[in-house]
Amino acid sequence: MESDPITAVKCQEHSEAPQKLLRSSSCSLQWMWFCSSDLDLHTGSVCVVLHQKEFLTESGPASLPAEDISTNSNGPKQDSLFDDDPEDLFAEATEEVSLDSPEREVLLSDGPSPAITPITPPTSVITPCIGHDDMFTHSSFDEIEEEEVDDSFDMNISVSDPEKVGDGMNAYMAYKVTIKTSISLFKREEFSVRRRFSDFLGLHSKLASKYLHIGFIVPPAPEKSIVGMTKVKVGKEDQSSNEFVEKRRSALERYLMRTVKHPVLLKDPDVLQFLESSDLPRAVSTQALSSAGLLRMVNKAAEAVNKMTIKMNESDAWFEEKQQHFENLDVQLRKLHASVESLVCHRKELSVNTAQFAKSAAMLGNSEDHTALSRALSQLAEVEEKIDQLHQDQANADFYVFSELLGDYVRLITAVKGVFDHRMKTWQKWQDTQMLLQKKREAEAKLQFTNKPDKLQQAKDEIQELEGKVQQGEREFEQISKTIRKEVSRFEKERVKDFKTIIIKYLESLVQTQQQLIKYWDAFLPEAKAIS
Repeated sequence: MESDPITAVKCQEHSEAPQKLLRSSSCSLQWMWFCSSDLDLHTGSVCVVLHQKEFLTESGPASLPAEDISTNSNGPKQDSLFDDDPEDLFAEATEEVSLDSPEREVLLSDGPSPAITPITPPTSVITPCIGHDDMFTHSSFDEIEEEEVDDSFDMNISVSDPEKVGDGMNAYMAYKVTIKTSISLFKREEFSVRRRFSDFLGLHSKLASKYLHIGFIVPPAPEKSIVGMTKVKVGKEDQSSNEFVEKRRSALERYLMRTVKHPVLLKDPDVLQFLESSDLPRAVSTQALSSAGLLRMVNKAAEAVNKMTIKMNESDAWFEEKQQHFENLDVQLRKLHASVESLVCHRKELSVNTAQFAKSAAMLGNSEDHTALSRALSQLAEVEEKIDQLHQDQANADFYVFSELLGDYVRLITAVKGVFDHRMKTWQKWQDTQMLLQKKREAEAKLQFTNKPDKLQQAKDEIQELEGKVQQGEREFEQISKTIRKEVSRFEKERVKDFKTIIIKYLESLVQTQQQLIKYWDAFLPEAKAIS
């Protein structure tokens, strides 16, 4: 029969196009609705016209052959709608149409047809068409599971109460680590242990040896400071020593929080032992001026030389782009970190000068004979003393809130670049094994023409062993590449979240400082006007 237009529904680009399917149980008469779209040139919107097709079938319901389904911009061919097929694809299926594309492509995957789902609502939901690139960048199921773990993360760690243990150069600082959590991994919801700085370094060393070479980003531990710790050991109590201890305490707290937020590292036995065990074996080889420390320096220098000699033919544009991204990010973060540290120094200098100004104003007020002027100078000195405290507080905010964040991420990006280096080493190991296999095969080919069956059999055994190593190397390279993709995605989300939180906190401290300044000066203004 001829098609008869029934109704036209005008909708915007992202609205839902109605699709209906009516079936009659009493006869073989089938009503099928199909959707064709036309562009309204006057309004710029898409008009979806529903047509009614009536036809009779003798052997079975009408269907659309699978071979006629295509992603052509004109949609399925109309001639194929009247072909007979034993399988009724229109009985319960919905056709997904993307109205985002100017070509109005039908959303069909390259693989098998999607599962047929019953239609219960009057209109079906039209999902937007996702291109190949978009699908590639979307989170995998593993990443979604990790996000769910992060969303349900309920753990807080505080490092407090630094205490000096021992005397002289054998002294060390011990910190109280308090854990509050509802995670089922732990036996109690709240508990605390005491740890020394070398314990934190030992934990990081264990985690790095386990996870770095397989592509996991292990948060770096705070750096050692020989000068700062020497001042603490000799018992010199001054402002710089107190600042050093507070800086280290804060850094250790952030380090632990970043470590336990990692879904894999949190479940590591060494992490659980560090957090729960009352007696922890002392970490060894963590001293900066030791044979192990010197060996680490030599190994780092050797790795830097090897990195320069390895020329990897990168076939994955994603890794090439990310490596360049992190190189640029590293440079800019270091520049910003240096600028903020300079700002902290200037803010502290401003605080010292403000205190000196307040002292001078007070002395001038005491020597002034004019009563109103003397009172105004005394009030000015009090205001400047308060402003001095504001400058100190703001300098601390500059340092502990903003500068420390930048310093942490300079070290974190170094760790990210480290996993890229390990991927390159894995690739190089794989390539070296392939080259060795090729040489063994060439040697075997030469032995074919000699009367040495023992050596020939030995060569075949070696080739078989190397073939297994080549396959293993390829699997390891693919696995570390997959892991790094997930790790970088998680790292970028955490980085954006951290910067947003810290920047808001830092701006709030700036606003509070300026508001307090205005309050102080507004209160002093009547005193200045009262001078007569």
